[in-house]
Amino acid sequence: MTQTGTTAPTLIDLPRELEEALVEISATLPDWDMVAGFPTESTLAQCQEQMGAVPLLKETAESLRHALSGEGGGYAVLRLGNLAEALGTGDRFRRLAVALAAEVAVPFSPFPRWPLWKDIGVKVEKDPGKSSGVGYNAHHMDLVNATVPPDFTTLLCIRPDPLGSGPSILSDAHAAVGRLSEESRVLLAEPAYHYGTFFDLHGVGEEYKPFPILDDSAPDDGFVRFTAKMLVRSELSPAHADAARQLAEELVRGQVTFMLQRGDYLIVNQRRFLHGREALHSGQEAVPVADRRLLLQLLLRTPASLAS
Repeated sequence: MTQTGTTAPTLIDLPRELEEALVEISATLPDWDMVAGFPTESTLAQCQEQMGAVPLLKETAESLRHALSGEGGGYAVLRLGNLAEALGTGDRFRRLAVALAAEVAVPFSPFPRWPLWKDIGVKVEKDPGKSSGVGYNAHHMDLVNATVPPDFTTLLCIRPDPLGSGPSILSDAHAAVGRLSEESRVLLAEPAYHYGTFFDLHGVGEEYKPFPILDDSAPDDGFVRFTAKMLVRSELSPAHADAARQLAEELVRGQVTFMLQRGDYLIVNQRRFLHGREALHSGQEAVPVADRRLLLQLLLRTPASLAS
């Protein structure tokens, strides 16, 4: 991984013994059979049984969970480059990545039209600000307008940009809120914000419109329902827009920036951090589609929010 920010990202390297064991069991891990967007109980049980016998997995999973949800945490990058080198980045590698994510929470897909993994490639004809566009993708949380957003969003790097651009950006949302004035926080807590559409989704509750950016959960635990795109794509009152703009500026001021490399697996706790991406270099149209940057997105739901 190449770091381009001033603060080091939270990296988790796998012990060699664990890597070797994961390569060995990768051929026998189950396909992820899904019902209504969630894995079947038999699939989860089979995966847990196989992964439970892997040496050093428990310790690595504990480190990962602490990095995501412990004090001061909120995101981590599992470095799976050696597994990608040994297995390629096809089905066996992807099943392993899902199995590792399942050590944190339950993998699911809210999109009936897409498989468990959602491709995020580079499409030069797309809106530049979209995840698959070539422009700056500002700080946001995924499914901001759902009453029950995913607890975690994850991005698996299959191919970095061959032109060397498009670093990931992350920012501690609660820390950014804490740097705002009381007046701005009051405005952000009002249900005055809206963004995006809500169509053909399951497992994420209902459409939340309008919504507050700050909810009434315990400090440092609730969602900061923010996407910087609402500043240019939603009609907001001047006062509410100004408060959101101040938050956007604080997110940029506190962001961590780093470049994902092949096999890096970024996992973000959406209750703590917001994510995005810097713009890609010009000239993407000259890069063959099969060589362009490719990430795979997977969403996770904690058992607690699944029950609720």
